Amino acid sequence: MIYKKIQTFLNKKTSLPKLIVVYWPTACGKTSLSLDIAEKFNWEIIWADSRQIYKYLDIWTWKIKREEQRWIKHYMIDFLDLDQDYSVWEYKKTVIPLVKEIFEKWKIPILCWWTGLYIDSIIYNFQIPEIEPDWDLRQKLEEIRLTKWNDFLWQMLNKIDPEYANTIHPNNYRYVQRGIEIKEKTGKSKNDLKIKKEKIFDYLLISPDFSDRKALYNKINMRIDEMFEKWLIEETKNILTFWYNKKCSWLNTIWYKEIINYLDWNIGLEETKELIKKHNRNYAKRQITRFKRYDNPV
Repeated sequence: MIYKKIQTFLNKKTSLPKLIVVYWPTACGKTSLSLDIAEKFNWEIIWADSRQIYKYLDIWTWKIKREEQRWIKHYMIDFLDLDQDYSVWEYKKTVIPLVKEIFEKWKIPILCWWTGLYIDSIIYNFQIPEIEPDWDLRQKLEEIRLTKWNDFLWQMLNKIDPEYANTIHPNNYRYVQRGIEIKEKTGKSKNDLKIKKEKIFDYLLISPDFSDRKALYNKINMRIDEMFEKWLIEETKNILTFWYNKKCSWLNTIWYKEIINYLDWNIGLEETKELIKKHNRNYAKRQITRFKRYDNPV
C-alpha cells in the first residue's frame, strides 16, 4: 500500500522538488521504513532529529550505526559537538538547499522524523517574526526550572498556551521558556506567530503501520531495556565526565534527569528504568496527538 502511494506521488506532475516525510511516534519503525524505501528507490535520507545531530549520544538517542545504513547516504546526523547549540532555523537553513541538491541528482530525499519542529519548518516553510528576548524573565524562569524542574515549567506554559505546549516535550525547556516569554510579551501563542510562506516542496507524509497503542508501548519498554543492556549508563558516565558542567542543549533529552539521579544514588536502577519507560510512553502519546493535525498522511 505504501509503495503504491509513493508511485502515485512520483507520477504526480509538479514544478516543485519532491520530498518524502516518514513520521510517527518513537519506536514505531520509522528508521526501518526509511531504509527500506531508500534502498528500493536508490534515494537518500535526511535526519530530522535535534539530538541525533550530536556526536557521542549513540545509545542515548538510539542512533543508527554506520553498518546499519545499508550504504545509503545519510545527512544531518552525528556532526555536532556537544557544546554547540543548534536551532530549528539553523536546521531549516541547511536542509532546504540540501533537499534541492538531492532532487537535482534525480533522487527523492526522505526526511525521517524525530523532531516535529524540524519537519514543520521544512514542509510548511514556517517563518517566525523576531521578538527581542526578555532577559529578566528568562532568568526568573530558569530559577524556577532549576528549583522545581522541567515538568513544573512546562505546566506553566500549558496553562497559558496549551496548544503550543502540546507540541514540545517538558525537557525541551528552552522552547518552553521561549513559549512563555512570547505569550507574556505578545499575548499570542508562538504557534500563532508562525507564518506559512509559499510552499517550496511537494511532500508526501508516510507513517509505519503501527496503530496498536499497547504494542507501541511494549516496544518502547523493550527498547529501553535493550538500551540499558547496551551500556547506556556507561555511555552517560563517559559523556558527563567531559560535558556535565557546560550548558548543552542535549542535557534536556528524555531520561537525563533520571539517570543523573541514579548516578547520584537518589533512586534505584529499576525505578530509573520504569521512570524512563513512563516518560517515553508519555512522549509518544504527545507525538500521536501532534501528528493528527498533519494533512495528507498515508
